[in-house]
Amino acid sequence: MTVDKTAVRNAATVILLRDRETDPKILMGQRGATAAFMPNKFVFPGGAVDAGDANIPLAEPMPKICRDRLCEDADPSLAHPLGVACIRELWEKTGLVLGKPGTWQIDPPDDWQSYAATGHVPSANALQFVFRAITPPGRPRRFDARFFLLDAGEVSSNLDDFSSACDELSHLQWISLPQARKFDLPFITEVVLAEVAGRVNDPRPPANVPFFKNGAEESLFLRLKGRTSDPANE
Repeated sequence: MTVDKTAVRNAATVILLRDRETDPKILMGQRGATAAFMPNKFVFPGGAVDAGDANIPLAEPMPKICRDRLCEDADPSLAHPLGVACIRELWEKTGLVLGKPGTWQIDPPDDWQSYAATGHVPSANALQFVFRAITPPGRPRRFDARFFLLDAGEVSSNLDDFSSACDELSHLQWISLPQARKFDLPFITEVVLAEVAGRVNDPRPPANVPFFKNGAEESLFLRLKGRTSDPANE
């Protein structure tokens, strides 16, 4: 089956935040020089949602407020695979484990075997949906990317051990928020960094989620509040 590289693919990105109360740092790595999408850029770990992500059970889902906002202007069935993709991409790109100790209730697929071997089952309850952006038309790859903030204290493995990471990102490192601005970053990453900087001292979900909706006909900047029938929550 041929994959249409120009189609917009759903994607999940994890912004791992460490030492937020003392010296806030984020985890980033550099994409390869030959990468078709954002070569040489420093980025957060993340990637496209795989078809199999919908079939991976979660010990705990994302908080309801995040799931509601993920469902706004989107297919409601995406909330689960987006959470799974965050955990899978974090493991693949960095070798860090987000999950709960436990036994899988299904046979782990091939791309989850190494994760399952750590003795954990994936859990998405610590993920906080904070940003969404669709890649503008005309790029070699286009993604409908959801960005999730994750406090590093929720990670179950050694925060400085990247030995299980794949080689897609090089120079994995913890970077202070002010220092990150000096790296070669995609534009949207700079925008997300500004949002993260404003949330360092507030662990609560944001009042709403910024959404850069770049379409063929127009580009919009929206705010996602989540579907609700309670006017008090609007």
